[in-house]
Amino acid sequence: MLDIAEELNRWVEQGRDFAVATVVAVGGSAPRQPGAALAVDGEGTAIGSVSGGCVEGAVYELCQQALEDGEPVLERFGYSDDDAFAVGLTCGGVIDILVTPVRAANPAVRDVLAAALAAAATGEAAAVARIVSGPAELMGRALLVRPDGSSEGGFGAHPELDRTVAGEALAYLDAGRTATLEIGEQGSRCGAPLTLLVESSVPAPRMIVFGAIDFASALVRMGKFLGYHVTVCDARPVFATAARFPDADEIVVEWPHKYLDRTDVDGRTVLCVLTHDAKFDVPLLQLALRLPVAYVGAMGSRRTHLDRNDRLREVGVTELELARLRSPIGLDLGARTPEEVALSIAGEIVANRRGGSGVSLTGAHTPIHHEAGATRRIGSVA
Repeated sequence: MLDIAEELNRWVEQGRDFAVATVVAVGGSAPRQPGAALAVDGEGTAIGSVSGGCVEGAVYELCQQALEDGEPVLERFGYSDDDAFAVGLTCGGVIDILVTPVRAANPAVRDVLAAALAAAATGEAAAVARIVSGPAELMGRALLVRPDGSSEGGFGAHPELDRTVAGEALAYLDAGRTATLEIGEQGSRCGAPLTLLVESSVPAPRMIVFGAIDFASALVRMGKFLGYHVTVCDARPVFATAARFPDADEIVVEWPHKYLDRTDVDGRTVLCVLTHDAKFDVPLLQLALRLPVAYVGAMGSRRTHLDRNDRLREVGVTELELARLRSPIGLDLGARTPEEVALSIAGEIVANRRGGSGVSLTGAHTPIHHEAGATRRIGSVA
């Protein structure tokens, strides 16, 4: 649901009633992951997607029905061997869809989801937990949790349930995860089993591009397309300008290693070093390879790569740290133009993030969609 937060937040501000269908579980080769959503308002306008087209028509009808009767519904869609054209996923997967009506007539649900949508639309960190299976009176209820531990809404059953779910949702938020959670109705193993979907909304991850060259301009555009907050850093003011990088969120004129030392990074940050100049690269990579970031890549020929590695060893970078460096940067696409090189780099970043191999799917036996994460049960080790 939070993947279409900006549009839904506008609907809330306009006072529209709507129903939102959210993917809550997937199996097999499903095209969308938990959290993907499609919404339909009272006039029949639809936004978003839950399957890339396979079951959108049936889900659209479910949303219209939920708007009419005001009741949430959990529906499963899968492939039918008897009739490949029946409503289902012809790719062979299975998805569970929760349809939640968000109506003025039910302010308890609407207010919580409205707060979650407003937070996500403005880039604030928040997590919203919704019950997707369990007693009928709890279906669709929601709890919003913020990074400071404060919360809104709740499930109206056992106080311990709200406290337990808030703690679990906060852990999901810290990790930026969206996944399902199983818990007892009383907030532990006790009571009827409940399944909840916890959706996390976190600020956009950072991409920092070092080196204000022509390849960087194409990579900035690609980074924005992938949803990153993109910073360009270069020590040369004549090159690091807004005119050359109009799509960048931020342009910094500073020695790269000094900027990296003072700026905030996290486990989702990607660092792309395009300078291929030892006086910039060595102090920058010496620091970068010791930071808890998602990806460090450096541009250069294979000769440059070998020379750079020797220089890094001379300043104390270990073999374990060097193993984190993706160099020469990018996948082997035979890329030549800046746009092709940017695509090559972006492909490697996505493969690194999602656990992909980077090989062609044609003739391969690797999964198309990699597992995003299993359901967590209270009392289990995640």
